[in-house]
Amino acid sequence: MDLTFLEAELSRKAAAPNTDGRPLPRLWGVDEEISDDPTEKELGATDSAESYLEAGPTSNTPILVCDSVSRSFGGVQALKGVSISIGSGEVFGLVGPNGSGKTTVVNAITGFYPPQQGRIVFEGADITGLAPHNVAKRGIARTFQNIALFRGMSVLDNIMMGRHIHMRHSALGTLFYWALAERQEIAQRELVEDLIDLLQLQDVRDAPIEIVPLGLKKRVELARALVAEPRLLILDEPMAGMNQEEKEYMARFILDAREERGLTVLLIEHHMDVVAALCDRMAVLSNGEQIAAGTPAQALSNQKVVDAYLGSKRRHAG
Repeated sequence: MDLTFLEAELSRKAAAPNTDGRPLPRLWGVDEEISDDPTEKELGATDSAESYLEAGPTSNTPILVCDSVSRSFGGVQALKGVSISIGSGEVFGLVGPNGSGKTTVVNAITGFYPPQQGRIVFEGADITGLAPHNVAKRGIARTFQNIALFRGMSVLDNIMMGRHIHMRHSALGTLFYWALAERQEIAQRELVEDLIDLLQLQDVRDAPIEIVPLGLKKRVELARALVAEPRLLILDEPMAGMNQEEKEYMARFILDAREERGLTVLLIEHHMDVVAALCDRMAVLSNGEQIAAGTPAQALSNQKVVDAYLGSKRRHAG
């Protein structure tokens, strides 16, 4: 039987040599031993974030650095000094159990809930505390964990909304549409039509968004984010609620978009097969703290990660 797309990606990564010349271990599973070999050094995101900030912009400077980011809501400490660095062109995974702080990191980056401590640097510029629309203008786009599409509008119109930061309409231009605004709208629609073709949404192009199935709605959200022409694309659980076939399609679209548009991707996801297949590196959160970082094979085989997802052996002993 032919391998699925995700299985093929996992096989390709498993065959790739590690930095020390050994093959990467398989995806974390119940029959896989946890390695205690000290030579398998975990990639620490905290140290790398600090060193990049101290060194200043270089050719190796990551596109995004979160440095000791903390955020609380009342008495709940949602983030506790989280530090990550994402290299240009990477697919970087951010995973953790429910309530671990993943979406809070995204909201801190995009300006919805700015960090109360620490800072966020994008392409060498400090964007800590910028309003969401200014963050979007800098080149960061996101999708949402809960679908945030506009009811009463077609698929095409929902995707067009992603172009708003590039449109220069004025009240006068709208009043004299045929003379002043028509050419701009035609140019914007051409870009949208390209995305509709890329994500294979032609069949629902003019359909009201309310009647579109969940898997296609997720694809529409991805198209709306991509049409903004970001350099950093943040995907907050883009495959939640999807069946296996829909996950395969979405995984292909994410990799195709990165290849064609030179994107950097921050992926938040609960499906570990997806994370292991797509991500170059990843970080794991638990209770607002970062507990592991590195390649998917390194991070997912970390004992702290196993304990966070399955519980420690002590808890189940006896």
